[in-house]
Amino acid sequence: MTGLNKEKTVLVTGGTGFAGVHCILQLLNAGYKVKTTLRSLQRKQEVLEMLRHGGATATDNVSFIVADLSNDANWDLAAENCEYVLHVASPILLSIPKHEDEVIRPAVEGTLRVLKAAKNAGVKRVVLTSSFGAVGYSHKDAGKPITEEDWTNPNDKHLSAYLRSKTLAEKAAWDFISKQGNGLELAVINPVAIFGPTLGPDMSTGFEILRRLLNGSMKAVPNITFGIVDVRDVADLHIRAMTSPGAKGQRFLAVAGETMQLPEVAALIKNKMGVVAQKVPTRTLPDWIVRIAALFSPVAKNIAPQLSRNKNASNQKARTLLGWQPRSNEEAILAAVKSMVEFGLIK
Repeated sequence: MTGLNKEKTVLVTGGTGFAGVHCILQLLNAGYKVKTTLRSLQRKQEVLEMLRHGGATATDNVSFIVADLSNDANWDLAAENCEYVLHVASPILLSIPKHEDEVIRPAVEGTLRVLKAAKNAGVKRVVLTSSFGAVGYSHKDAGKPITEEDWTNPNDKHLSAYLRSKTLAEKAAWDFISKQGNGLELAVINPVAIFGPTLGPDMSTGFEILRRLLNGSMKAVPNITFGIVDVRDVADLHIRAMTSPGAKGQRFLAVAGETMQLPEVAALIKNKMGVVAQKVPTRTLPDWIVRIAALFSPVAKNIAPQLSRNKNASNQKARTLLGWQPRSNEEAILAAVKSMVEFGLIK
């Protein structure tokens, strides 16, 4: 299979990202040539170092191109001569937006830029990284698991700008394919909270909650629930969705298994990581305290809507249709913590 792949080039958007660099790593190890987009070539060496850290042996098979989701420059060039595109990149905002359109417009317009470039270049299939946020936030029946048939209602006034942006970007992608795709295929991956090993010191935003547990800045643990998946399995699922004939026109939830509550995560780290975990709190924060704090704390305001939310999602489709076999929640969390220790990210 590797020999067949060497004639194929895959574009991965967002090469510096946590999931993006793991996708590149697995593609290189499978024999593909890879192009990846960066917002600045100053980060090229950083990506190469992460790939080498991950064990890549063919880093000469990756090339870099400057492209930004917020403008049209270089996207046609990036997609040129590519058989597949993995659109993993997300727009990044360094500050809280004054208006939700500052999040939504770049997400939707960036996705459409990539799809248009892929169509223009004659790409066979795009695999889009969406989010559980586009699937699981309008699910009412707690007795049934959330599946790929579910959609978050983007008009729900309680949704954050981020969740609305992910939902609207994915809807825009499906709409583009149905109306303008001209044979371009689309598959979508909807990951829950992504953990697993980081390949460099630039920490994923999802790791912030682990950092706060480990450095003692979180004194008590809110009782929030979330699904978990290992970044290595997210990358594997992207590649399976890229090549499997049955993945055309399909969405796939990337979730390892049962949800976990944050106090369970804290207890796991405390029990397994020894001296590294000595500051991890063991006290659970009562829900009513979080709800009161939400009246004046932006952090608590973000946490409060998660307290009673059902996030029980099924991975049956990815397992059955694509043969996906994810690692356990525990392995994903502990791998994340170990890699944080390795890169000195815990003070």
